[in-house]
Amino acid sequence: MPPKLTLPGARRRVATRRSVTGLRKRDAELLRGADGRYPHAYVPELADGFAAGRTDRRGFLRTACLLGVSASAAYAFAGLVDGGPMAPPARARDVPRRGGELRFAMEVMEITDPATFAWSQQANITRWIVEYLTRTGPDNVTLPYLAEGWEASDDLKTWTFTLRRDVRWSNGDRFTADDVVANFQRWFDPELGSPNRSLFDGLGERGEVTQANTPPRPPAGLRAGAVEKLGEHSFRLHLSRPDLSVPESLYNYPAAILHRDFDAMGGDLQANPIGTGPYALAAFAAGEEARLVRRPDGYWGAPPHLDAIRYIDQGRDRRQMLGALLDDQVDGVFEVDVGDLPLLEGIAGIDLHAVSTARTGVCRMRVDTPPFDDIRVRRAVQLGADNRDLLINGYNRRGVIAENHHVGPMHPEYATLPAVARDPAHARQLLADAGYPDGLQLTLTVGNVQGPWEQRVAQVLQQQLRQAGIDLKLEIVTPSDYVRTWTQVAFGMTSWTHRPLGVMALNLGYRSGQAWNETRYSNPEFDAKLDTANGLLDPNARREVMEEVQRILQRDAVMVQPFWRNQYVATRTRVRGYQTHPTQYHQFQDVWVDDA
Repeated sequence: MPPKLTLPGARRRVATRRSVTGLRKRDAELLRGADGRYPHAYVPELADGFAAGRTDRRGFLRTACLLGVSASAAYAFAGLVDGGPMAPPARARDVPRRGGELRFAMEVMEITDPATFAWSQQANITRWIVEYLTRTGPDNVTLPYLAEGWEASDDLKTWTFTLRRDVRWSNGDRFTADDVVANFQRWFDPELGSPNRSLFDGLGERGEVTQANTPPRPPAGLRAGAVEKLGEHSFRLHLSRPDLSVPESLYNYPAAILHRDFDAMGGDLQANPIGTGPYALAAFAAGEEARLVRRPDGYWGAPPHLDAIRYIDQGRDRRQMLGALLDDQVDGVFEVDVGDLPLLEGIAGIDLHAVSTARTGVCRMRVDTPPFDDIRVRRAVQLGADNRDLLINGYNRRGVIAENHHVGPMHPEYATLPAVARDPAHARQLLADAGYPDGLQLTLTVGNVQGPWEQRVAQVLQQQLRQAGIDLKLEIVTPSDYVRTWTQVAFGMTSWTHRPLGVMALNLGYRSGQAWNETRYSNPEFDAKLDTANGLLDPNARREVMEEVQRILQRDAVMVQPFWRNQYVATRTRVRGYQTHPTQYHQFQDVWVDDA
C-alpha cells in the first residue's frame, strides 16, 4: 500500500516549549544579522509565537527565512525551542556514486521561453540550465539560491536582494543585477504575457475595475522605478502594496533568470541554451526526449552527482510511462495515476514516493461567456456537484476534499468554510430562474494533461449534474491541444500545481486581468481583500482576512474544485537520494543511480 501521508505544515507535537521571553537574551540573538539587528521588525514576535506554540515549526522556518533570517540561524533557534533538527537538510549522508545517467519518463514540451511556461514539466527540463534566485525545498521552506540573501521593509513593500558574486553564465559572462533587472522588465512586457506579472503585480501599473466581472483595462508595463539596481550584485523591489510571498514567488517555475541579452540572442532557450546551471542541453525533440549533460567548464555551486539526465516522452500516456518503468527502460516516472497504484503493489525493485500537496483540478467556468456570465447558472453547476463523491469515485479517495475556492488546509492562512452542500432541486430552480426551465446542455473540455484521473472526475461530474437538469457533454482533447487552449475554453478541467501559500494561487488565478485568470473573474472587493491578505505576516491575522477572500470566491461560483490530490512518483530502487517535491519540481542535485 502507498505510504501514509501527512499534510505539509501539520503541527509537530513537542513535549515542551519554552517562552521566548526566557530565550531572548541568549538564544534569540541567533536570529539577529551580522549588524546586530533583526532583519525585520516582526522577527521577535514570530519567535515568540513559535516558542508559545501559536506557530508551527514549518511556519516559523518559512517566515523567518522569508524575512531574511539565515537558514542556519532559523533552524538553530527552532531546535532550541522544540528539540527538532538544528540545521537545514543536508546533502545525502551516504557515499554517492558519481556519474551515470538518470532516465525519467515525463512529457517533453517546448522550452522556447521559460517566462511563458504554463506547465511544470517544461521547467523540469530547463531548471538544469537556467536557475532561480531562490529555492523552495520539499519542506516548503524557501532559501537563497542565486540570491545570497534579502531583507524586507517593515511594511513588506520594499525588498532588497544581494546576489552571489561567484556565478557565471555558461558563455563566460558574469551574473549581475543587470540580468535580474532585465528579467523583471521582460516579465512585465504586455506582449509577452508572462504569468510572473501576476505574482509581482505590485511592481506594475494596475488596471482599474469598477464592478464585479468587468474586465479591467489591459495591464501596462513595469512601473517606473519599481525595480532599482543598487550595484553590480544588489537590487531593490519597490512594490505599490505589501507582499509577503516575494521570495517564494521567485521560485515559481516561470521565474527562471535568463541572460540579460536573451531576446537579442534570439529569444529561444532551446536554440541558444545559455544558463548558470550545472548542465548543458545536449539533445531536444518535443514529444520525444530531452538530454542534459554535465557542463565541462565547471559549475559555481555544489556539483550534482549525475553526469546526465534524460527525459523520455511516452506520448503523454501515463500507462505507457509506467510500463517503461516496469520493463526497466526508465529509472523513474513523473507521476503515477491513482488508478494504476495497484499495479505497483508487491513489485520488487520499485519504490513508491507519496506526498500530500496543494495540486488540484478545477472545473472552471469563464464568467464572460454565456451561459456562465449568469451567476445562477454557475451556482447551479456547483449545487449539482458532490465534491466528496468526486474524490471517492474520481480519485480513489486519495486526497482531501476542497471547498471551491482554491485555498486548502496545507496553506498556513487557510480558513475552514462550510462545504457547498449538493442540492439538485435548488440547482434546477436556479436554471429555471435563469431562463432554462427544461434544463441546460453544457460542454466540459478535458485534456488529461496530468493523467486519466481528469477524465474520470469529469465522468462522475457528468452523472451528478444530470440530476440537476444539466446535460454535460465531455469534449476529450489531446493534452497538447488543451495546453494550447486552456485559457480560452468556456468550461474546462484544468490541473493546477502546488503553491506553498494560498495567496499565491489566488494572485495567479483569480486576480483581475492576469494572464492565468482562465475564468476571467474580476471582482474589486475580492482584489482589495486579497491585497490586505498579501500584506499580513501573521498567519492567524491573515487567516481572518482569507476567510472573507475564500467566501467571496466560493459565493461567486467560478468553479467546482472537488479535492486536493495526493501525488505519487515511482522510481527503481537503484535511484538513491530522491525526494518528491509537492510542486513536482525535480531537484536531482542529491540523486545518483546505484548500479551495485
